[in-house]
Amino acid sequence: MTAISRNAAYGIGFTDAVCVLFIYLVPALSHALSVPLYMLDPMRLAVLGALLVTGNWKNSLILAITLPFFSALLGMHPVFPKCLLIAIELSVNVLLFIWLSRAFGRSRAASGFAVFVSILLSKGLYYGLKALVLSAGLLQMDLVSTALMIQLAVALLISLGFAIWWKK
Repeated sequence: MTAISRNAAYGIGFTDAVCVLFIYLVPALSHALSVPLYMLDPMRLAVLGALLVTGNWKNSLILAITLPFFSALLGMHPVFPKCLLIAIELSVNVLLFIWLSRAFGRSRAASGFAVFVSILLSKGLYYGLKALVLSAGLLQMDLVSTALMIQLAVALLISLGFAIWWKK
């Protein structure tokens, strides 16, 4: 395990604090702006944004696991079974991105493609698991709550961000 510098640790800590604050404020901002910000996949934006800013995949994995539960504790949303699904989805997203970015190469274009594929594959897993949870009666909701075209547009925007700014 490699140690990180004090400055890097401060940067990661600051990034994490911004991510947690962002997730905490999403419901209030949605209400104030009358815009359903949850449609923009704020947890994925926070987790992958932290990865983009810090380059530290382990930290992003910790955020992927903890942010859904943090959101549930503070905002009572999402419900626990959905927290598990989101944590799994976001964790798989980070791990797939790391694996795919190594497989495709480390260029910015390859990183943009790797993050796009990792988002699509992790979403596929999420919807497969969600269908199982719904059929088991552990959740009562629609399988797809945000239009697939919106999800695709957000995935493309995140991919574009990685293609432009990825440096690791």
